[in-house]
Amino acid sequence: MFTPNLLTANDKAGAYPASYYAASANATEPFAKLEGDQTCDIVVIGGGFTGLSSALHLAERGFDVVLLEAHRVGWGASGRNGGQVGSGQRREQDDLEKMVGRDDAKKLWDIAEQSKDIVKSLIAKHDIKCDWKPGILHADHRARFVDDTHAYCDKLREEYGYNDIRSVDRAEIREMLGTDFYHGGSLDMGAGHIHPLNFALGIANSARAAGARIFENAFVTGYENKAGKVTVKTKDGATITANKLILGCNGYLDALDDRVARRVMPINNFIIATEPLGDDLARELIRDDVAVADSKFVINYYRLSADKRMVFGGGETYGYTFPSDIKAFVSPHMLEVYPQLKDVKIDYGWGGTLAITMNRMPFFRKIDDNTFTASGYSGHGVAMATLAGQIMADAVAGTMERFDVMSNLKIPVFPGGKALRFPLLVAAMLWYSIRDKI
Repeated sequence: MFTPNLLTANDKAGAYPASYYAASANATEPFAKLEGDQTCDIVVIGGGFTGLSSALHLAERGFDVVLLEAHRVGWGASGRNGGQVGSGQRREQDDLEKMVGRDDAKKLWDIAEQSKDIVKSLIAKHDIKCDWKPGILHADHRARFVDDTHAYCDKLREEYGYNDIRSVDRAEIREMLGTDFYHGGSLDMGAGHIHPLNFALGIANSARAAGARIFENAFVTGYENKAGKVTVKTKDGATITANKLILGCNGYLDALDDRVARRVMPINNFIIATEPLGDDLARELIRDDVAVADSKFVINYYRLSADKRMVFGGGETYGYTFPSDIKAFVSPHMLEVYPQLKDVKIDYGWGGTLAITMNRMPFFRKIDDNTFTASGYSGHGVAMATLAGQIMADAVAGTMERFDVMSNLKIPVFPGGKALRFPLLVAAMLWYSIRDKI
């Protein structure tokens, strides 16, 4: 049976989608096209945050690195997402304490804090122009959620020593956001938001300056391990031979490695960007210019761009094709929160493919003696994927401590494997979307 490839199902080969991020991307010298066979110490597949960070940190350690990207650097979810740099793991610490115990939950918290730190440090060290702004507001769309949110703020301050978060009541959240949709929440000023494509391009330029060889339009068709060497083959017939391999493909893995695909599933998410709103309306909608993520199961996430557009993400699909009219697909989610935007022009609408796991924790593994992978960030990947690259570079160099903490997480196989994971997830998400509505 023919199965379309997510790398080609919705987008033009070798071109960024028509997104606000692509339209406002920093000018960057083109990366090379792969011509002929190559040899190197480490080959990295995937030019998103995971792969680029791996290449940068390996090159800085003196390794000879080749990175292969099927389209353009930052072409996938890394250059299409909501740009939120959040605190903690994808699961809250209460859940993690039950999953792995208090000690390992604390290690996971510390790693998550490092993931924010690495984003900020790379921006500063390499002077990456990506519109960093502090603050994420978690907004509860049900009044019954607020007490738990406030209790969780207390827990983070009292048990984890995290003092950058505070509770927000109903009156304050309605002053902070120009909507009556929410009942309270929490404000995390240790978190923040960025222009994600420009962040990815900044890491790529830094990796190239450190000596990594980055090739765009290098579509990988498969790889094999033999006699301690990895051989990667591309669509154009080139072969890359390396000592070790890093898979940084996330939602675009497809059939490249079934051992990963059984635990990591792609889903599609969608974003719109309005016309510039002007200072007054922008301040009315998000007074303090923070990013917002709400409590709906199919989450709404949004923020203001540097030029005062509303960049609003909402709605998911499961499968291979995007909606024919993404602007029309996402707009109702935005207008439910902000009906006053009904006459505002939508300039951009785009989709992207991220990856989730069954328990929403990332999948780190050493799947062969010389093959490492990290993916399945479940919507929490801007910071964690960037750190994953550094963690895997450490692991390749023999420092396994953080990699072991992450790889010890039990990530279940999707029921029914690859064949049934889509219909089962669709059924589950339909239920949750109905629950959100009622």
